[in-house]
Amino acid sequence: MSWQRPCTSVLPFESGAQLLGFPNYIPPYARIRGRALIMGANYASGAAGIRDETGNNLGGHMSMNQQVENFGRTVQELSRYFRGDERALDSYLNKCIFYSGMGSNDYLNNYFMTDYYSTRSQYTPKSYAASLLRDYSHQLTALYNLGARKVIVTGVGQIGCIPYQLARYDANGNGSRCNEEINSAIVLFNSGLQTMVDCFNKGQLSGSKFVYLNAFETTKDLVLSASSYGFQVVDKGCCGVGRNNGQITCLPLEQPCEDRRKYLFWDAFHPTEDANVLVARTAYYTKSRSYAYPLNIQQLAQL
Repeated sequence: MSWQRPCTSVLPFESGAQLLGFPNYIPPYARIRGRALIMGANYASGAAGIRDETGNNLGGHMSMNQQVENFGRTVQELSRYFRGDERALDSYLNKCIFYSGMGSNDYLNNYFMTDYYSTRSQYTPKSYAASLLRDYSHQLTALYNLGARKVIVTGVGQIGCIPYQLARYDANGNGSRCNEEINSAIVLFNSGLQTMVDCFNKGQLSGSKFVYLNAFETTKDLVLSASSYGFQVVDKGCCGVGRNNGQITCLPLEQPCEDRRKYLFWDAFHPTEDANVLVARTAYYTKSRSYAYPLNIQQLAQL
């Protein structure tokens, strides 16, 4: 999760933050305090999920609940610079953009990691999605109660098609190279998330404007139209070990591919920079509600 105060001008760069007018990435919360917080902070944590236990298999991290708590501490610290004027602080926060991209790890590093987690034996895909959405609704409502009004939430992409899954999955003649069991479970979560955005916008969280980014459709389009974007390899990581360069992710001192611009994926899990640039531009400029709903990020920033 991150939040930022958009600048009035937009620079001709390609990342999401740069499209909003920032010359650099939003700094991590762990490294900034004081007046620097006025320009925004990044609370993201590797392997974090909506559920607190998600990602524990990869070590320490800050779950979404903890990230929201850290934002609450930020609001308390910011109040000093508004001299206790709650109305002025609220007005400031109302103009900020909040971005939250959660859910992927709740499937990759929880539900479908049955040797470490028991959630799959406890929930059907439908009931698990419902449980995640209930928790996520509480977390987003907590952000709203702390002053967030312009919020972007991202659905989960086609993680059944990433190199990590392709390296482990035997299609068994089902006609798809991807693990469609995982993709089908994700669709349940994404559908519910878009419905949640509708409810928030229609009065459940008065005065807010939520935007849903359909990462599933965006990543699907990147694969189907890969050649038109200049990608020649869509099923392997540029850096990794084993089948599809996805059995073990990129290791220190490992030699990556010669030209990462030809690859859709950097490693077993993550897109390359070029792919991320295309996703950011789509979210910012798209006129299609299939990718950004009910409006794009450029329109959100102008509200």
